[in-house]
Amino acid sequence: MSSQGDRDVPPGQLPKLDFSIFVMSIIGSAHVHLGDMPGPDGHSDRSLDLAQQDIELLTLLEEKTRGNLTGDEERLLTQALDELRERLAEVSKET
Repeated sequence: MSSQGDRDVPPGQLPKLDFSIFVMSIIGSAHVHLGDMPGPDGHSDRSLDLAQQDIELLTLLEEKTRGNLTGDEERLLTQALDELRERLAEVSKET
């Protein structure tokens, strides 16, 4: 999901912030809360309430930015929401 420009960032420097980077940070947070990857402390702790909140935040962004995104940004947001909603449903069935 990274753009070509992100790969050209020298080590030790952060990529330029843009809408896609912001959305990807929320996506990463949702995956941590779904237990799909470890959090900053190295532990994988599930919190479906926080995962749901991340999804709601992305939904709010989708609603408030409708008509103002590039095609790539819109696809990123739409695909992420579809995948995260599906994953939340799967994880909810496991508990």
